[in-house]
Amino acid sequence: MARKNKEFWESSSLNNYTFRQYYNRLTELAISRFEWSGLPDSVDARFLELTLFAQGQCVFFYDDVLGYLALMCTIGGELNVYRIPTKRRAYANNGYNKELSINDSVIIYNNTLRTGLIPDITMYATRLYNLERAIDVNANAQKTPIMILCDNAQYLTMKNMYMKYDGNQPFIFADKQFNPRDSITTLNTGAPYVADRLYTLKTQVWNEALTYLGISNLNIQKKERLITDEVQRNTGGIVASRFSALSARQQACNEINRMFGLNVWCEFKKDFVQLSNEDIDPDKEVTAINE
Repeated sequence: MARKNKEFWESSSLNNYTFRQYYNRLTELAISRFEWSGLPDSVDARFLELTLFAQGQCVFFYDDVLGYLALMCTIGGELNVYRIPTKRRAYANNGYNKELSINDSVIIYNNTLRTGLIPDITMYATRLYNLERAIDVNANAQKTPIMILCDNAQYLTMKNMYMKYDGNQPFIFADKQFNPRDSITTLNTGAPYVADRLYTLKTQVWNEALTYLGISNLNIQKKERLITDEVQRNTGGIVASRFSALSARQQACNEINRMFGLNVWCEFKKDFVQLSNEDIDPDKEVTAINE
């Protein structure tokens, strides 16, 4: 029983580690997509993006002691005609909090739906970790595609022999009285090799997540070279995915600048080389190859 529990917990731990790895990678990509300029020194752009990622909103305001801040917030009070809360409270983990209103603060939203990204990143991380672990299991099955049937008295002997086989030992020694033909039966489980197709599917899911975040990727699956026109059409969906998050931030920038007389702005970080019209040839092959 103890052995079975150990195997279960080891597998469970690896599942959790794999999920956490993909969740953290996607989170890092999500919070580093935008470049803020003109922010006062007292405003932490990383914390701002992390708050938008987790809560879908944060509040920008001026504190007489700490200066300009962008902090977590709760909303309350009546809504105006555009369903923007007229009352909001800024708070921090150290106990700081301040009552604010629509007249002395600006709410920055993560997107036009005003939602955070945790549910979406969790969904993609779950799908990726499931595929990753399926690849591990299928690849491992190619090394051990057999079931060994033996007597209880020979269980320990066979277990030790298999451990040597699993450890890639070049020679396995056995007692000369040992006769595997009489008391041992092997059953080939015939596990098909599908790890390559699972990896392709995982790559597609990963690229789908990048497209959702508006990050450049090549999600067209072709063995031959791609032409420039195909790459240009592929980037259309990527750029469109940026609009909601970027427009919400830029709208907040305009409101902040009007209210506080600042020059704050936000742009999506460039992550690819933009082709000019002269460079675009619909029939020209691109240098990158999607394997």
